[in-house]
Amino acid sequence: MQPIDTTPITQVEPGMTVVDPTGAKAGTVTAIQQPGTTTRPDLAAGIAERLMATGYVRIDGTGELSNDTYASAEQIAAVAPGTVSLRVSRGELFRTES
Repeated sequence: MQPIDTTPITQVEPGMTVVDPTGAKAGTVTAIQQPGTTTRPDLAAGIAERLMATGYVRIDGTGELSNDTYASAEQIAAVAPGTVSLRVSRGELFRTES
């Protein structure tokens, strides 16, 4: 099994629209942390550290995702002008604890 390419995260910028594999809007990027960050996301222990190691984006959710969600660099399939495409559905993103 080949490792997943996590380089698309380097192209992500705040304000980009995030879409799932079906093209449905998952939200808007509000923050980006590159791999190896020391900025801890508001997630459960274990998950937070994993995202810190791989890098992550924070997504301001729409619709059923009223809380912020996080996508790991591994969950990003591609980045095009203004859009981040995910490998996973909105329901598979990491949700903030609240």
